[in-house]
Amino acid sequence: MRNMQVDPALVLFCFWLAGAAARMAHSRGHKLETYKQSRLRREARMDQGGGHKVGRPIYKRSPDMTKSLMTKSEQLLRIDDHDFTMRPAFGGPPIPVGVDVQVESLDTISEVDMDFTMTLYLRHYWKDERLSFQSTNNQSMTFDSRLVKKIWVPDMFFVHSKRSFIHDTTTDNVMLRVYPDGNVLYSLRVTVTAMCNMDLSRFPLDTQTCSLEIESYAYTDDDLMLYWKKGNESLNTDDRISLSQFLIQKFHTTTKLAFYSSTGWYNRLYIHFTLRRHIFFFLLQTYFPATLMVMLSWVSFWIDRRAVPARVPLGITTVLTMSTIITGVNASMPRVSYIKAVDIYLWVSFVFVFLSVIEYAAVNYLSTVQERKERKLRERLPCTCGIGNPDDMMIDPQITGYGSMDMNTTGNYGMPENGGRQERMLAQVALNDPQIASQMKPSRGYVNIWIDTHAIDKYSRVVFPGAYILFNVIYWSIYL
Repeated sequence: MRNMQVDPALVLFCFWLAGAAARMAHSRGHKLETYKQSRLRREARMDQGGGHKVGRPIYKRSPDMTKSLMTKSEQLLRIDDHDFTMRPAFGGPPIPVGVDVQVESLDTISEVDMDFTMTLYLRHYWKDERLSFQSTNNQSMTFDSRLVKKIWVPDMFFVHSKRSFIHDTTTDNVMLRVYPDGNVLYSLRVTVTAMCNMDLSRFPLDTQTCSLEIESYAYTDDDLMLYWKKGNESLNTDDRISLSQFLIQKFHTTTKLAFYSSTGWYNRLYIHFTLRRHIFFFLLQTYFPATLMVMLSWVSFWIDRRAVPARVPLGITTVLTMSTIITGVNASMPRVSYIKAVDIYLWVSFVFVFLSVIEYAAVNYLSTVQERKERKLRERLPCTCGIGNPDDMMIDPQITGYGSMDMNTTGNYGMPENGGRQERMLAQVALNDPQIASQMKPSRGYVNIWIDTHAIDKYSRVVFPGAYILFNVIYWSIYL
């Protein structure tokens, strides 16, 4: 029991500490209350005009609930009070939705895939009275993509699109602007790759027209009326838009109705743009090389027909080069079932190159036949050892079919330089002898033995260039 007793002095000291702490707390609360009361009295005096200096008026801005930090946007727009899964004015007339487009860039045009890629700003305008709010100074409210998911927006999509996406760097490129009367502006930045049916029959001298089509996915024309807000002025383009292979001639807009057998009629908006292809690139890469190969094949007409190692490789080289050019052009083109303008030019050029090779083959064959006939004739002629210089003899051109001018102009092709003309003259002299001529009658095929193969090359020097020039005149007059 003696250990359980408490010291009275210790108990008194504890009571004293508790009382001191209570007095300090009461004093602090009194001082804080006094500060609040003094602040309120000071603000009241300033409102009455007695708390500011003379000549320095204070202008107070009228309060606006749209800018109040204490009011949430959902509460101001009363989003929870309405069912935004339904369109505005459901059950009434169709809601008008205006559209305008700002084309930022036209990125690529692909002939192989037959599509194009475009980046644009797509803006929608409509009125939803459920989003109206009170504002003393008629100021709009701007939101990002987080509010878009909570209200009704038009369900637009791109018809015949292959790929599309909304840009999200650094955040989703979506803007929603609501006005006090319920008018709404909904803008987003989109890149879309859409199909473009191209007619390549005049490629590369062609002009293409592509279209981007916009349509509501769910709402027919009974529920949603889609239209261009300002007609053709609803489509704006950046002046810096340019393409490497095309010249953009014009942009324009149209509106049509699209019918689906299972769902009905829909409003569809069209963005048309016309592109004309630049020809200079294809002149350098296709037309000029093909023309040079054709001209190079003509060089063989000026080479001696006996120079087989010179003429044959030249012809083969030009044929192979033309085949390479044709293969390279077709590798970058779609496999269409019709003939393109570039195909016509390349294949006609290929035919000219091929014919130059055939021309030499004909010349070489006829020369071989000529030499064979002359050799057989020499074997059948009697000995002409006693005949003098054939140049001093008079030869009747009516008998032999050759005159002095003919022998000078035919040249020495197909015969040795020294003996060719002499052997030809000996054959003519032998034919003048009646006894020899009677022996040659059964073989009249050997009488006209000389074929001027050199004349084929001479005619080819004129016919080939003239025909190719005529083809170029016709080709460029049609396609340009």
